[in-house]
Amino acid sequence: MIATPDDYAWLTEAADNWCFTYVRGLTPEQVVIRRGGRPEDFTPMTYDELGDAAFSGSSGPGAFIGVTTIGDWAFVIEPDWNGIAEGVIMPLSAGTRLVSHYLMTIKALDYFYWIEDGELRFCFVAQEGYMEEVPDELVETMGRIDSVHSSFSNLHDGPAFLLAERLTGITLTPQLLEESTYLCGVVPEPRSWRMPSPW
Repeated sequence: MIATPDDYAWLTEAADNWCFTYVRGLTPEQVVIRRGGRPEDFTPMTYDELGDAAFSGSSGPGAFIGVTTIGDWAFVIEPDWNGIAEGVIMPLSAGTRLVSHYLMTIKALDYFYWIEDGELRFCFVAQEGYMEEVPDELVETMGRIDSVHSSFSNLHDGPAFLLAERLTGITLTPQLLEESTYLCGVVPEPRSWRMPSPW
């Protein structure tokens, strides 16, 4: 069965004010190191524990992240938009494919990035919309999205997860999120909040 944007409607609440990042071929420990953290300082947590710790304020200075493995991918969950800062996702994508999206439904601040080894391939930027040139890999998926949503529809309505599924092969489900174990801890915050942009 081919997923449609509406199939991901249940994720709207779960993903609100969270950044989800997929990095191909890296282990959670390698992601932590690339983000400037120390794997030995990280602790395994459940999905619920991760959520509690991220907003408890007890993790100290820095950016709190949780990383797990899904197939050949490292999957990163973190609150706020640290994970889409240019200084984070560009070096994190070195030598591999990275897909990242951040959703804030209350302000319609939705972002989506596909990066290959430091090169921006496709994106959706809040208040701007989709990158004009659509790569061949996403033409069919964008057609399915356009048949259901307008060009400036909110990514949290489903398109972000459909695009991520096309590029990673990962279909997020409640069970996948809730039953995974995440390596959790703190990494340095980005030096700049600048985000990648094709404009």
